[in-house]
Amino acid sequence: MPITPVIFPELIRALIAAIDANADAVTELDQAIGDGDHVFNLQRGLQALQQHADDIATLDWPAAWQKIGMTVMSAVGGASGSLYATLFIGLAKSSQGKSLDLRGFSEALLLAVEAVKQRGKADVGEKTMLDVLVPAAQALQAEAAANSALPTILARLRQVAAEGAEATRNMVATKGRASFLGERSKGHVDAGAKTAQLMISAIADVLDFVVA
Repeated sequence: MPITPVIFPELIRALIAAIDANADAVTELDQAIGDGDHVFNLQRGLQALQQHADDIATLDWPAAWQKIGMTVMSAVGGASGSLYATLFIGLAKSSQGKSLDLRGFSEALLLAVEAVKQRGKADVGEKTMLDVLVPAAQALQAEAAANSALPTILARLRQVAAEGAEATRNMVATKGRASFLGERSKGHVDAGAKTAQLMISAIADVLDFVVA
């Protein structure tokens, strides 16, 4: 069955629950090599989205993603706010006038992630959220091209996101405050990658339930 923005309130509740449940652990990661405010900023953005959730649920996906992006841009501080705003505004632009079946969405997502790379001047291997977003977007495109069943796709996304987050542990950070630590940034999972993984898993859990 088509997945429409009517599920957005449920998605936001799941994202808030996932971040809140892991807030202390992720903040420890962020305090080790970052500013320590990543979780606070993300929670503020999610709460803002929850306030608009019912309105967003009435839109089509391109309009919904545009609204999400603009809300995130105004509510979330730090680099993550700018990058997630870019992701959703990019989704809105890349999906205009296109079929949003699974294959169409995967293509739009890849373009949106590319916009994030350009905005952050970063790529895979630099200890950022892109170490989760890029492989997840690529995995989604591959599974969509293979016409995989949605439960298979969601399981693959959970796996790829978890592997991407864990891979940041042994990377040397080259972006943000963590980059000042050089080799000392090794040994810590990147907080932004970890929250990206948590949110992808939370979305997958909701979709698993919706299509069951």
